[in-house]
Order: sequence, then C-alpha cells, then structure tokens
Amino acid sequence: MGRKVIVAACSLNQWSMDFLGNMKRIVDSIVEAKARGARFRTGQELEISGYSCSDHFFESDTYLHSWEVLARIIALPCCQDILCDVGMPVMHKNVSYNCRVFFLNKKILLIRPKIMLANEGNYREPRWFTAWTRLKETEDHYLPRMLQEITEQRTVPFGDGVISTYDTCIAAEICEEMWNPKSRHIELALDGVEIIANGSASYHELRKMYIRVDLVKSASMKSGGAYIFCNGVGCDGERCYWDGGSMIAVNGDIVAQGPQFSLDEVTVITAVIDLEDIRSYKNHIKSRCEVAASTKPFPRIQVDYSLSEGEYNLLADTKPISFMFLTPEEEIRYGPACWLWDYLRRSGQGGFFLPLSGGIDSSSTACIVASMCHMICDNVKAGNKSVLAEIQRITGQPEYIPTDPQRLANQILITCYMGSENSSSETKNYASELAAQIGSYHIGISIDIAVEALVKIFSVAFSVVPKFRAHGGSLRENLAMQNVQARVRMVLAYLFAQLSLWARDKSGGLLVLASANVDESLRGYMTKYDCSSADINPIGGISKSDLRKFVQYFSKTFKYTVLDNIYRALPTAELEPLVDGQIAQTDEEDMGMTYDELSVYGKLRKQNCCGPYSMFCKLLHISSTECPPEQIAEKVKLFFRSYAVNRHKMTVLTPSYHCESYSPDDNRFDQRQFLYNAKWLWQFARIDAELTKTNSAIARLQQPDMKRQQEYSNSASAGSPSQQALSGLGSMTLRQTSSSSSGGAVQGAFEVVASSLTQSKARLHRASVKEESLGGAYTPQTQVCQSQNVQYQVVVQEPVKRQLSEVEIGRLSTENSENKRTRYQPSAIASGLKAEAETA
Repeated sequence: MGRKVIVAACSLNQWSMDFLGNMKRIVDSIVEAKARGARFRTGQELEISGYSCSDHFFESDTYLHSWEVLARIIALPCCQDILCDVGMPVMHKNVSYNCRVFFLNKKILLIRPKIMLANEGNYREPRWFTAWTRLKETEDHYLPRMLQEITEQRTVPFGDGVISTYDTCIAAEICEEMWNPKSRHIELALDGVEIIANGSASYHELRKMYIRVDLVKSASMKSGGAYIFCNGVGCDGERCYWDGGSMIAVNGDIVAQGPQFSLDEVTVITAVIDLEDIRSYKNHIKSRCEVAASTKPFPRIQVDYSLSEGEYNLLADTKPISFMFLTPEEEIRYGPACWLWDYLRRSGQGGFFLPLSGGIDSSSTACIVASMCHMICDNVKAGNKSVLAEIQRITGQPEYIPTDPQRLANQILITCYMGSENSSSETKNYASELAAQIGSYHIGISIDIAVEALVKIFSVAFSVVPKFRAHGGSLRENLAMQNVQARVRMVLAYLFAQLSLWARDKSGGLLVLASANVDESLRGYMTKYDCSSADINPIGGISKSDLRKFVQYFSKTFKYTVLDNIYRALPTAELEPLVDGQIAQTDEEDMGMTYDELSVYGKLRKQNCCGPYSMFCKLLHISSTECPPEQIAEKVKLFFRSYAVNRHKMTVLTPSYHCESYSPDDNRFDQRQFLYNAKWLWQFARIDAELTKTNSAIARLQQPDMKRQQEYSNSASAGSPSQQALSGLGSMTLRQTSSSSSGGAVQGAFEVVASSLTQSKARLHRASVKEESLGGAYTPQTQVCQSQNVQYQVVVQEPVKRQLSEVEIGRLSTENSENKRTRYQPSAIASGLKAEAETA
C-alpha cells in the first residue's frame, strides 16, 4: 500500500486556428481523464491555438481567442474537480510567451512561460515568442476581464513556479527544455517536485522515437519522480506530422505508452503512481540528496487539493512495460498515411489522383494510400464514429460503411498510367497490376498527342524540329524533349483531378499526389513543374533506400506480389527513346551517383553541416582500391555542382511529409540561397590540395622503411615555420586562361587548419593564392582594370621537401631502432587510409 495518484496524458489531433474544434477535443479529453479516475490532466504544447499558427502569433486575435476558449473550458461543469494543465500563447506586459496554464475549479493557479525555445529544424519559436529568463521567479499577471468575471481573480502568478498540493508537488517542463543540456527537470526534481508534466510538439522523423524514450527515462531516473511526456498527434496544417507516442515514466521505467500513429481525435493514457515509491527512490540516492539540500527553492503556489484520495488506498500501481518501437518500414506505413487522412478530410476534397508510373516512388505513394484505406476500415470496425462520419462525407454516401480496403480505394483513389512512345510494356503492366491489387480506379492514357502538338508549335515558330540525342539531336534538344513530356503529365494530372469525379457522376475534386523522394529533390533530378509538382507529396521526405525497404515490407505484409517485380526493376524516368523495345535510360546513370551515395551526401551536408571540402575530408576514411580518393573527390564535386545548379527547384517543392532530417525543403527546414556559383572555385581547389596531400602520403608510406624515415626527417626540419606550413599544405595557383593586355597581379591570403602527416599536430597556416596569366606574370597597374570574363584552372604543386644528410639519416635510424617507435602500415593506407600501428 502507499499514497496512490492517477495522472493522465492527453494527445489531441488539433488543427491550428480551429479554436472551436480544439476546444471540443480538450473538453473531451478532460471528461475521459476524469472517467478514468485521473486527478491531474496534462496536454500537448499550445493545444488551444494549435502549434503551427506561425505568423498568426503576431495577431492579437490569436491571443484573444485563446483566452476566450480557456474561459469556456474553465467555466464548464464537466471540467471541475480535476487539476488541469493546458498549453496556449499568452501576452504578458506586451511580450508574447509560449505558456502552460494550470487551473482548478474555476481558478487559474499558475501561468508558466517556456524558458528554452526551439530554433532548429522546422522550429522557429524565437520568431514569435520570447523565452522567460527570470528563473525561479514569478510576478503578477493581470487577467483579461472575461476571465476575471469567471475566476474572481484579478491577478495570477506568472513565471517559473511550481504547484504544491496537500500530498505532492507538480511542475511543468515544455518540450525543448527536456532536450536542452540544462534541462529544467533537474532543478525541479532537486527541489522536491515529484510529478513533472512535459507538454510537447515533437514532429515525426524516422528513428526518432528511440531518442524520446531515452530522454524521458533519463529525466525520471537521475533524480527520481514521475515524468509525463505528452505529445500531439496529427497534421495541424503544416508539413510536419505530430506522431503522438505520449508516455509516463516513474523512476526510470516506462509505465504507460500511447499510440505513435492514430486516427483518433482524442487519445488518453493514464497511470497509477505511488508517491511513496518516488520518495524512497529519491532518498536512496545520497549524492542527489546532498545536492538537493543546497538547491535554491522555486516559488510554490499552495493549492487546497489532493491528488490522492485518502491517506492510503488499495489501487494497484501501474507496472513497468517494455516500450514498443516501430520499424522504419512501419513508420512509413502509418505516418504518411495518417498525414494524408488529415489533409484529405480537412481540405474538403473527394480523394486523390496519382500518376502511377510503375516505378518505386509512385508505387510507394499508392501503397501509402492503400495503408490509409486499411486504417480507415480498421477504425470503423473498432467503432470510431468520427472516422465513419468523415469517410461518409468524403465519398458523398451517408449510408456507406467501409469494410473492404480495396473497395474504399476505388472510391477515393484514381491512378493513371501516362504512357508515351518511350514507355516500356513492363512499367505499364506493373502499374496496372498494382492498381488492381490495391483496388484503385485505374486508367491508362498516352501523352504522345499532347507532346507532338507542343513540339509542333515550337517548330512552326522557329522552323526547326528538336530531336532526341538517340535520333541525332544535341544535348540541349534531348533535355528539352524529355522535359516537355514530364510537364505535359503535370498539366494532365490537374485536368484529370478536377474532372474525373465529374465524369463519374460524383461531386468534388481530387488532390494531386506527387511522388518525388528526398534524394531526387536534393540532387535536383527532376523537371521543374513536372509530376513532382502537385498538391502534396507523402514521400518527399523519405530516402530512396528507405522506400525500397518499405516496398519489400509492404509486399510481404499485404501480399501485393507485383511489388517484388517493381523492387527488382531499375529506376528509370522513361523519357528517352527505347532501344529494341528495352529501356536505355536509368536514373543512377543519369545522375552519375547511386541513391545510397546521395543519402550519404545529404546527411553530411545537412546533419553534419559539411561544405564541399569538409565532406571530402570526412569521406576519405572510406577510401579503398574500389573507391580511391580521386573518385571520391570527383563524386563530391559532381554532387555540389548538381546541387548548386538545381537549388532553385527546392523553392517550389510540393509540400511534403517531413520524415528525414536531411530534407532540402526550402520552405523552412533548409534555408539557403538558390543562386550559386556552381564552379565552387575556392572549395574545389581545397579538395584538390587535400587530394594531392593524401596521394603523396600513400606513396610515401608505400616506400621502403629507410626512405620513409628520411622523408619524415626532411619534413620535420625543413625551412622556417612559414615554409613548413606552406610545404605541408601545398600551394594552389589559379591560372588565368583568358588573355588580356590589362590586369594586375592579385595576391590574397587565407587561413586554413592543415593537419599534415609529417607534423605532430595541426597548426594555423597562411598560404598565398596567386593569379597568373598563361603568357607570364602581370605587373601591377595603377589604372582600373576593365571587367572581363576570366576562367580559372587549379594547379596543385607538391610540397617541397629538404633532403637529409647521411649523418642525419643514420642518427634518425638509430633513434627509431632504440625507441621502437610505431610506424604506419603501407598496406593499411593503400586499402583505406586506416592507420595500423606496429612495433618497428
């Protein structure tokens, strides 16, 4: 027996700026929490307004309506006799804050502002809110008059305080504060807080749940106590999907877990917690007790309320569980499907239109819609009245009860194979078979008539006929002939999306689905305003590698056998003429790199914040005989050239489900310029210099021992410090290839950190960059030079080594033998630049 309390975490499918719907879901969650016996209820971040209001947080209406909703909730009889914690924006002294509001029985107890704001990835909280900096302090906040009439309070505490009841102490931590190195839960737990509620808005990314679970378990393990992590669920109007996964932890163990993906509007999880277990756990950690004894206290708001009912009771406390993690393939199955469902029902459209090419990407998109249909049928079967009402409204059939996912797919998904003379019979058959297995309403059309008409218009205007490269055309003609096909498909997709339901005697329109993956977007391997341009894209944040694994998983799970053939087929755009009826064009050959390589480059660029030079340096460790440094350098250069040339396409990417942490989405997640100097002259010159150093190091370490020792000694004692720096780095000369009678010697300097194999530690070097003419060195001129187009090439010179005398060589050899110094194995360098030490 002990002092038992029941707490509830509520995940709601909120919609930004939908104040009426948001209020209803909050009230429903409070009612359900009370029905489960909970005495404390907490919810997600900014649940009253919705998290993704963005610049609506600049509008005074947003704060006014949030107060109006709170006033309604506080006054409702069904919301009495339970301590509640809700999230909303609050303007305090003309400064906006992201806040938690505690209330009980028509009284506001505390407004707690967020202390650490999220400002990375898709988060931009400092744009709209200010962080509260007065730690462990509160002050008076004057309530709006509408609240004063209900609560009979003029002012309430505002700041970094905690709630003290008869039997325990409760506090709030808001989302980012759990992820910060100086998390607030540490100070709170040391000051005797036993229950910490974290209202969060943590969006879904593949493989992210492991991090959340570790953080929550750690938060309750270090100092003991109950930690309630409450995350939102659903698409609240943006690219991100809040994937739920709320959980309750006690003393380092997870005791309750909510669903990660759900079509439910309201999800409530509860746990029975024994406060005596928390106190015993805290007292047992004596090092914690010593720190806690000297901790500065938080302001405490005294409340005449008890979370436990009676001194002791016989409630069984909730036992620890093993957290159930989803595989990445399962996350792709459920996450984008839930996102599509929210978008469909809230957009007022009648379904989806998908150009189905028979390739991995469009097939994955079709499978995600099929997964959505399965989830809808499962929810209807389980008695979800909200889902049933929505699907009846979408299909326009008030009596329709979906039980068969294939029949439902036929109602809300139209797939279309847009073939041309360059399309193969294999992809046409794959698309048709997959549509039949999913159950979509499928049609097949030819776009050749439209393409020929557009090309004819151009030919009449200029009296020339563009041709494919296979038919004798130039590269420019070949590219234009491919792009016109792709763009025709986009135009036809929107035409069919607007009129298909009309042609089938149904009302409404369709949402056009795109199917470009994150790697193609990053590389720019797409036509601007082709089928990658649509209303929404459920796979735009997923890598090709993950999509291939997902297709395999989906084939095995749902027995869609045609997916096995699609998986084995080579990815191709099918925009160039066939050769003997066979595909002559593949994606990876066109791109000059594999999709797996693209994923690596994307993660290094975004997650590791690498430019061209640092990316090359990081990739050197994978160098081998199969992938030598020269090839790595060329691939890195090709990637960044392609990225720079195609960056403008990122500005018009179709809104995509955010799923991967290296997405190039220009909207908010990946903010960079879209006009680059694609030659990357300076950066590529540094790569060439590093490549020369690497090859020289490999060559030296493959020489006989004595010669290697000689070179080591030469480099260690060559010249002055500045000369040593330059020799370790090598010199870069930019040669001007255009001739001109005017000009001047331009000499600049830059600082780099060069780590030479011949030096014991890295030093800050200064090297010179010289501009020369092929006809000889320029002399300085006093007049201003005329502007001209100058083309440069990079010439990397070998570092200069001083030769040792025979006496020095002998002395060095003797010292090495006596001291048994370690040396590098040439074979290790040749196979992969992996240094292995052995005793000489």
